[in-house]
Amino acid sequence: MPTDLPRSAAARVVAIEDPADPRVDDYVALTDVALRRRREPADGLFIAEGERVITRALRAGYRPRSVLVSPARLGAVPADLSAGVPIYVAGADVLAAITGFEVHRGALASMCRRPPLAPAGVLATARRVLVCEDIVSHTNLGAIFRSAAGLGMDAVLLSPRCADPLYRRSVRVSMGEVFAVPYARLDPWPGTLGLLRDAGFTLLALTPAADAADLGAFAAGIDAAGPDEDPSAGSPPRVALLLGTEGPGLSETAQAAATARVRIPMAHGVDSLNVAATAAIACYLLGRR
Repeated sequence: MPTDLPRSAAARVVAIEDPADPRVDDYVALTDVALRRRREPADGLFIAEGERVITRALRAGYRPRSVLVSPARLGAVPADLSAGVPIYVAGADVLAAITGFEVHRGALASMCRRPPLAPAGVLATARRVLVCEDIVSHTNLGAIFRSAAGLGMDAVLLSPRCADPLYRRSVRVSMGEVFAVPYARLDPWPGTLGLLRDAGFTLLALTPAADAADLGAFAAGIDAAGPDEDPSAGSPPRVALLLGTEGPGLSETAQAAATARVRIPMAHGVDSLNVAATAAIACYLLGRR
């Protein structure tokens, strides 16, 4: 029995020696993106990787199904892990055979998803919102969530084709901040952008077009209006920032639905920034801190 775990947790440790053991089926082929995108939402699970991310998922109220660790990382198992949650332990070779990669962080947890939030509920108390159109890169989406959380955005809304915020890479890149920011999907797209207009949001479409307004100047105008107050007390306008996919950028239909088109001025002939970098700048300019 491991000596670096509480007795109640140590009693739940199960050695896994066969990669085909059905008890660790949640962790099979984690590098197969197409498979995991189909399977994880259908089975109501997602994978948290690393001690910090697992702890944040637990603190956010996500319910664990199981934990899979290497022997050297048993100490990474959170001490407050719910009773009855199995702790599977496997050597490096078996871990790699199960997951499809070398588990350098040494700890994985299979977590239960929650029912998806409705856009109207997410918008009810939000005043600064990011709206992502077809962001298919899990890395970029994770970085966007981290910026949204750290720089004062209240919520993130996603078009139907956006990547899964709870996919392992998105969660890892965000450092678990996907658990901190409410999000919902807008479907059908872009028709449901009308929900934001009806809720009093000013919709800003980010584009590199030279005729778009300077985002910094727009943000300064909001700041000059004073601090956010109760929505019924004449506070500054609610703002939603629309970000487009990597490469093509925001679609013409999404731009047409916006209140205004804004840009981040570039130098040295550079056309635009990566969408994650763009989101970070925009969140800094518009977020509430």
